[in-house]
Amino acid sequence: MKRLIFLLILALVFCSAQSRSIIPRPQPHPSLQITNKTQNEASCSFTVVIRTSCSSTRYTRDHISLAFGDAYGIQVYAPHLDDPASRAFESCSTDTFQISGPCTYQICYLYLYRSGYDGWIPYDVTVYGYNSKPATFYYNVKVPADIWYGFNYCSGARARATSSAATK
Repeated sequence: MKRLIFLLILALVFCSAQSRSIIPRPQPHPSLQITNKTQNEASCSFTVVIRTSCSSTRYTRDHISLAFGDAYGIQVYAPHLDDPASRAFESCSTDTFQISGPCTYQICYLYLYRSGYDGWIPYDVTVYGYNSKPATFYYNVKVPADIWYGFNYCSGARARATSSAATK
């Protein structure tokens, strides 16, 4: 009986050591295309809240851009959110941006682009839009330089088209 309990405990320890996190991690998107289809489209206002990780550098001189959108290929692009004079993206801080762009449905993907040498680490990014529920994307890892990095929770054929057709 003791041997059976020992084997059961050993199996549980082994299985828990092999488990993987169910929390999705951001991924690079080397082929993300920035679309500028804002002509003849309605314009909507979005509030984007970016929290910088306490693990990030005290301040950053990195240039930060953002692209997000829906499963129908509607994309909002915000270049150069950074502004050292405003003390944006300091460690343990929260920055709020008002961004205008084409009206979207539910936001299901978001990518950040960082260029620079400081190694900024966002904690999370939340997008509030007119036609959608708030969408939060959790990072808490260093965004690699010079590549779009983030999440695509869109599903279906339209999402794949958005992902492949949807650069700095």
